[in-house]
Amino acid sequence: MPTGKVKWYDAEKGFGFLSQDEGGDVHVRAEALPEGVTTIKAGTRVEFGIVQGRRGDQALQVRLLDPTVSVARSQSAARRKSPEDMAVIVEDLIGLLDGLGEGYRHGRHPDAKKAKPTATLLRALATELEL
Repeated sequence: MPTGKVKWYDAEKGFGFLSQDEGGDVHVRAEALPEGVTTIKAGTRVEFGIVQGRRGDQALQVRLLDPTVSVARSQSAARRKSPEDMAVIVEDLIGLLDGLGEGYRHGRHPDAKKAKPTATLLRALATELEL
């Protein structure tokens, strides 16, 4: 069976791509993930079958080979931000979200200049909280 790493995976969309050790990318759908697994993180080592689909190679029966989540958590735990730093980040983010909420209350979506940095901060905060 071919092996490789997760290139990227979007749980909301239910698909992503795996990079084969032997070269080339393989499309992976949520149905190919192990039972009970709803997402896989980039860099996770996997083993999988391949079938030729309409748009190229597709992964079947993905099997996780290593627990990259726990390794990443233990390595990054040493780099966690201090509670004081996190308090400032959370307070700043709350201010940004209050501004976005006000716009929504007035029937306006945020412009890209505000939405993109706020989304980036939310992702970074979520990553920090998962550590």
